[in-house]
Amino acid sequence: MSREIGKNSWALLLLILAGVVIGGFLGYLARDISWLSWLNYGQEFGIGSGTNGYFSLNLGVIVIHFGLSIRITIASIIGVLISILIYRKI
Repeated sequence: MSREIGKNSWALLLLILAGVVIGGFLGYLARDISWLSWLNYGQEFGIGSGTNGYFSLNLGVIVIHFGLSIRITIASIIGVLISILIYRKI
């Protein structure tokens, strides 16, 4: 049996991650420009508790902090959409 030749799902995942990172970076850069500030509009959410928003594990000798924070902006959503379009063109 031959393996069906198709698009690689790992390539799609990498393109989506690149779209999120580049879009988020461009949204961050556009935050101070008045007519582009809407690109940085978004929501931040995360996992954690405590005063700083993370879990603390105090072992007496060492303290370990765990946390996860995700910020989704309009620019990162546009970056994901562009990366999906690029993947479909490849």
